[in-house]
Amino acid sequence: MRYQVKAVKSGAGEVVSLLLEARDVGDANQQAQAQGYMVVGVRPARTLSLPQSLGATRFPLVLFTQELLALLGSGISLLEAIETLTEKESRGATANVLAGLAQRLKQGQSFSASLQAFPQTFPDLYVSTVRASERSGGLSEALGRYVAYQTQLDGVKKHLVSASIYPAILIIVGGLVCLFLLGYVVPRFSHIYEDIGGDLPWLTRLLMAWGAFVEKRGLLLLGVLAATVVALVAWLRQPSAKLWIGRQLERIPALGERARIYQLTRFYRTVGMLLAGGTPVTQALGMVSGLLDQQLRQRLELATRSIREGQPISVSLHAQRLTTPVALRMLRVGERTGQMGDMMERIAVFHEEELARWVERFTRIFEPLLMALIGVVIGGIVVLMYFPIFELAGSMH
Repeated sequence: MRYQVKAVKSGAGEVVSLLLEARDVGDANQQAQAQGYMVVGVRPARTLSLPQSLGATRFPLVLFTQELLALLGSGISLLEAIETLTEKESRGATANVLAGLAQRLKQGQSFSASLQAFPQTFPDLYVSTVRASERSGGLSEALGRYVAYQTQLDGVKKHLVSASIYPAILIIVGGLVCLFLLGYVVPRFSHIYEDIGGDLPWLTRLLMAWGAFVEKRGLLLLGVLAATVVALVAWLRQPSAKLWIGRQLERIPALGERARIYQLTRFYRTVGMLLAGGTPVTQALGMVSGLLDQQLRQRLELATRSIREGQPISVSLHAQRLTTPVALRMLRVGERTGQMGDMMERIAVFHEEELARWVERFTRIFEPLLMALIGVVIGGIVVLMYFPIFELAGSMH
């Protein structure tokens, strides 16, 4: 949690305001004193205020780990490496976190315990990776595995995001064009056709009636539209909304299966990294349950219970439908060779490549269909608006 600390720098006599990441008020007080300040007051930071919202920066965890690895590789101690990173860091919140780590290391705390003091900055997975390495003495190897793990996950996410950007732009632009036609152009055309006689197509009459309605109650419709957008955004922020959307997507055969495989891919990669770092299998399974949706999470709990009772990992996961045919075979190989962590990472690599190929094929088909659909909708509106003009021009010959 962030705390705003008013303090006086020793020897300067000037009151300054610090923004610190800390567990509680006492911890924030201790961090400020460790940096040479005399604390005047401490209160929780108002995260919704404009200056703090604009100034807040996310801790660069991967970059921090990469820089820490480089410094450790040069032969300096962990404390010296953290102090070096603190000195070079210019961003206030990040520098405060690093200063807090250095202070705890000076007090004799372990690196994992120091990291655990900042739960909003260092996730449980990161802390557990470091804790496992402290038992085996391979901190650099563990940090390297985490960087590789996070880089792979970010690569998959970037691929999915980049594949969805163009369809999203098409939908937004097409929607805005339709709103412009229905909210501005059609009402203007409805005035032109008010005095035109003759039979018009039913869809054209409906479109003109809509134009007349918008002309009379445009402000009301604009308010309803704005309220609907705000309500929709607020609803989408709710976890229940995301869960509902996920369940609806799961009902679509192709998308539902791919969404399940994507979750299992992250699950296998994370568990594989933890097992390779020396984390016990049941503990690793419990730590990664948050990567799965509610239904798969319940299955994982049953599988974990079965493993505690002595069942093989492959049998337990397969019984709860947490495997694919390829994953099941590779898990059995991992059990025979004793390289379960490495085998789970290979499973993740296989399915990541499979997902990438499927996304590429899907976008090649979906994008042209989406463009055609948007073109038909916009073209249909334009044709219906100009249809009476076409009929009038034909009657003059």
